[in-house]
Amino acid sequence: MSAPKAPSAPKDDVSTLTTLGQGATAYPRTVTPGLLETFPNAFPGRRYTVTFASEEFTSLCPKTGQPDFGLITIRYVPDALCIESKSLKLYLFSYRDEGTFMETLTNRILDDLVAACRPLEMEVTGDFAARGGITISVTAGYVKE
Repeated sequence: MSAPKAPSAPKDDVSTLTTLGQGATAYPRTVTPGLLETFPNAFPGRRYTVTFASEEFTSLCPKTGQPDFGLITIRYVPDALCIESKSLKLYLFSYRDEGTFMETLTNRILDDLVAACRPLEMEVTGDFAARGGITISVTAGYVKE
């Protein structure tokens, strides 16, 4: 007697993606939410969590222009759409020359990502390297009503 056959997974729809697999990457120099791309969630009826971590995040202090370094962690429960990771990388890179406080950029990232994929839940945490001996960690959250 043979084992029962597992159901096949749905095929991923990549028809709308424009940055993934395109060879040379052009890195943006200004914050560009329009870079964010999504693809259909293949499991919209299942509640699951996606986590991204970007260990090389940089931005600038709005007062001094000195670089700020941090780890950005994004956790979300997708609804109909998922965030494509290369477009997310380019979007986060677009903060490199942006002069903004850590509290502002963490909330802005959350707002832009929620607008792009309309998740059931999302949390963005920025853990920033010490400045003057003080580390800063900012967490912003969203829950769909």
